Amino acid sequence: EVLDGGFEDFLARKWSSEKRFGLEGCEVLIPALKTIIDKSSAGGIDSVIMGMPHRGRLNVLANVIRKDLNQIFCQFDPNLEAADEGSGDVKYHLGMYHERINRETDKNITLSLMANPSHLEAVDPVVQGKTKAEQFYRGDRAGKKVMSILMHGDAAFAGQGVVYETFHLSELPSYTTHGTIHVVVNNQIGFTTDPRVARSSPYPTDVARVVNAPIFHVNADDPEAVMYVCLVAAEWRSVFNKDVVIDLVCYRRFGHNEMDEPIFTQPLMYKQIRQQEHVLKKYSRKLIAEGAVTLQEFEEEIAKYDKICEEAYTSSKDEKILHIRHWLDSPWPEFFTSTGEPQSMSCPPTGLDEEVLQHIGRTASSVPLQDFKVHPGLSRILRSRADLVTSRQLDWALGEYMAFGSLLKDGVHVRLSGQDVERGTFSHRHHVLHHQEVDKQTCVPMNHLWPNQAPYTVCNSSLSEYGVLGFELGFAMANPNALILWEAQFGDFHNTAQCIIDQFISSGQAKWVRNNGIVLLLPHGMEGMGPEHSSARPERFLQMSNDDPDHIPEFVGDFEVQQLHDSNWIMVNCTTPANYCHVLRRQILLPFRKPLIIFTPKSLLRHPEARSSFDDLTEGTTFRRLIADDGLANRCPGDVKRIIFCTGKVFYDLTKERKLHHMENDVIIIRLEQISPFPFDLVRVELDKYPNAELVWCQEEHKNMGYYDYVRPRFLAVVANRKPIWYVGRDPAAAPATGNKSTHINELKRFMETAFNLSTFHGRNI
Repeated sequence: EVLDGGFEDFLARKWSSEKRFGLEGCEVLIPALKTIIDKSSAGGIDSVIMGMPHRGRLNVLANVIRKDLNQIFCQFDPNLEAADEGSGDVKYHLGMYHERINRETDKNITLSLMANPSHLEAVDPVVQGKTKAEQFYRGDRAGKKVMSILMHGDAAFAGQGVVYETFHLSELPSYTTHGTIHVVVNNQIGFTTDPRVARSSPYPTDVARVVNAPIFHVNADDPEAVMYVCLVAAEWRSVFNKDVVIDLVCYRRFGHNEMDEPIFTQPLMYKQIRQQEHVLKKYSRKLIAEGAVTLQEFEEEIAKYDKICEEAYTSSKDEKILHIRHWLDSPWPEFFTSTGEPQSMSCPPTGLDEEVLQHIGRTASSVPLQDFKVHPGLSRILRSRADLVTSRQLDWALGEYMAFGSLLKDGVHVRLSGQDVERGTFSHRHHVLHHQEVDKQTCVPMNHLWPNQAPYTVCNSSLSEYGVLGFELGFAMANPNALILWEAQFGDFHNTAQCIIDQFISSGQAKWVRNNGIVLLLPHGMEGMGPEHSSARPERFLQMSNDDPDHIPEFVGDFEVQQLHDSNWIMVNCTTPANYCHVLRRQILLPFRKPLIIFTPKSLLRHPEARSSFDDLTEGTTFRRLIADDGLANRCPGDVKRIIFCTGKVFYDLTKERKLHHMENDVIIIRLEQISPFPFDLVRVELDKYPNAELVWCQEEHKNMGYYDYVRPRFLAVVANRKPIWYVGRDPAAAPATGNKSTHINELKRFMETAFNLSTFHGRNI
């Protein structure tokens, strides 16, 4: 193998003032990766999924994955216009998917490099999730066909906690990828930070000892030693199906990027680096001295590669438009049209046949295995479910069962992952039944619904949010025809996975044209449980929604579907089990994929009024983005004095208070079930219906949190600023909830009274 420094030299000559995060100082990474892939291909692997930080990414794309050089070079043209939706990302963040023949083995191999932001190790669990999904859908139960390679920088590998979280997934039954090869590009420096202040361990790779992975430290200036280590690592992974780490001890010839001056902070180190002979020169001199190659052969190889680059550079000038779709890391060719557009722009009804509802209900309230002893308390829960089914009623757990079970019937794989999801944090789900007298004997009734159903995967995760959410995101990338859900133990805890949400979920389509249908279930609601068990921080998700608050879209075609298509993600807070079921089914029946954030309930899981009839789920029914008031006041709309809009659990507090004050004739209560994208069309219908009513937004969250800042300008856009929208709810605060139960009750009482005091707001615009 010729060590590939030629690519970096070429880029340096052509674009001397551009950041590219070149590989100079660790050029050996390219033949190292090739060796791992060649050896793995010989062992039967035909798909390799890779993740890496930005250093050396362009070189890996060019010389390992074999992306067309002109496509890489055209990324450097500042005048190129983006042809596809979304802005794309900087060239050293983009990914790639490519199928080619492996020259060493003459076998087909598919190489996928995942797009990754500057949050260096964030891609680690994403790669593992996508690898696991490919193994799952191909029936590769031992990882003999699909594998992952993760590349790291030394400082990030030692410093980023998600590395540890990812290692801890490596041997868990529902998360293992049967061995990952980790390659650390050990620059011996992190940006400007010396190892002596960057980590407490002797080696940056010591974190891998937590799973007893073998760690090979090798001099990156000794290519033959590196190749030997790579062969051993590939064989280790093939034989033992466990993680292995290669520590390429190298250096960084230039600064953190090509514009950075490293000698300010590491003067002695960089004086030595500048005297360090390039590995290509050093190794070629050795080969020439041994007679393995001649000087002429060496120079011809260098010239040949330079000519290839020059020709690609010339042809890249013909590119007028940048197609981000050329950089897709997870294409879904059968899901979209050839141009990448949805097959249609409509969504069929999400209702279900009565017999399907009855069959799922019977299974959900039974134990399918004989002689399987469940806990007496669980027997009571199952009997209660059976009574609900007999009366054609649904609670929250049954609504979820209906959604999952019906999708499984249609061949859609469902995977639910997170902390304690098998039982459910609030002991409502019970998707895995445990034999009370036989250890490790369990029953998953959802997998006993239909003879040829898709499999249902429900798995308690490790106590991780960042790593596990990243994993599920990667899993959802592999197959559009699967419902992949991650549930936070409490919605509040998603903030330890904020990096995945910000970098991949909210903006993934804009940056990388990466559709993803992952569902986040975030338990949310103010019930006096304190500041860490109340709020899923809906304001953070809403702030990142891309719909324009001041612009009402045209209500043409299938407005609901078009609006969803134009949004970066969807946010709902359902108040009925039927609507929850519908929105989960809609997620799969839509002709495209968007992330779905569901603020799920806690107290409503068992609230006697939070029930639905089977009639709300039968054929022809659909998800209701807004639920209008069908009570007494609806009959005389001209007499209605106040419309209260709300979302989520507070609806039940409001209806209770309205009844207490005997104001059913005066006050209308309307639920926004889909908050974003905002249902402009349905809100307009409701406002036109009650011309004399004042407009109130009521939420249980504090004023600087929740939904108010998002919904207020949108309501005002609908009424064209002709009337104000009043706020009712808790006052602004720093913490999302009080920890004092009596304070919580007093706050609720105060804003409930305000909501129905019709003289409160006169003359005061909030």
